[in-house]
Amino acid sequence: MIGIVDYNMGNLASVLNAFAKVGAKAEIVKDPERFFLYEKLILPGVGAYGDAMEHLKERGMDEALMEYAKSGRYMMGICLGMQLLLESSEEFGSHVGLGLVKGRVAAFDSNRFEEPLKIPHMGWNRMFTKEHPLFEHLDESHYLYFVHSFHAVLENDKEEIGETFYGYSFTSALAKENILGIQPHPEKSHKNGLQIIENFTKL
Repeated sequence: MIGIVDYNMGNLASVLNAFAKVGAKAEIVKDPERFFLYEKLILPGVGAYGDAMEHLKERGMDEALMEYAKSGRYMMGICLGMQLLLESSEEFGSHVGLGLVKGRVAAFDSNRFEEPLKIPHMGWNRMFTKEHPLFEHLDESHYLYFVHSFHAVLENDKEEIGETFYGYSFTSALAKENILGIQPHPEKSHKNGLQIIENFTKL
């Protein structure tokens, strides 16, 4: 069974539906004391980084997620959920994250171009992937659906397993042992997204 963490910051129904489509058992979990009942966890997220961390702290989920990470069980952050895995973010101020992966969350640097980038980065874009079980059996295009204004900057490049070009290359997927993160929304990315979801269930 896979737990989808509900901290009031994500479109949980679409994530739950994606697991159902690949035949995986998943359910939404609100109680951090129940995290260890699940073989794997998904940390989704839509919205602002600071608000998300506050919601996690208010519910005692921040410490529970860090303890779960130590167990060696797989957990994956999606979109904002991936960003929360890092140490900090500069979104609307300075915020401390879960710190499970060394790095920070930065705004797209659109001012270095003659024509500024359109922010947020929204729509279909290609993810160039490194060899990892999360990306097995994807089609050659690797196009996935993105919606975000900030992106991860990792301290250790070896933890990057996916990158995407939007004005410049940025980290769009990460892996540190049992901790995974993906910036695009697999639950909105049709065939390739469902393949990623299915691959996660098999880790």
